[in-house]
Amino acid sequence: MSERPSWTFLSNHGHVLMCLAQDPDARLRDIAERVGITERTVFGIVENLQEAGIVVREKVGRRNSYRINRDIHLRHQIESAHTVGDLIDLLG
Repeated sequence: MSERPSWTFLSNHGHVLMCLAQDPDARLRDIAERVGITERTVFGIVENLQEAGIVVREKVGRRNSYRINRDIHLRHQIESAHTVGDLIDLLG
C-alpha cells in the first residue's frame, strides 16, 4: 500500500468550508478531527471565513450553526468568476 501524498488540492480553509456545507451544526472539535488539524486552527479558519462574509455564525441554544453565503465570489483571480456556491456544488 502506498503512502498518502503530503499535499491536497484544497487548503484547510476549503476543507473546513466543505465540512460546514455538509453539516452546518458541526462542532469545531469534530471538524478539526475530520480535517486533521487542531480545534484552534479550525476556530481561526472559521473567523477568516466570517470576516470575508462567507460564513455567518448563528447561536442556536448553546451551540453554533453556520450559514454559508453561496453568492460570494472566490478570492483568487484564476477562480474569481465562480462563487462559493459553485465550489460547494462541484465538490459536494
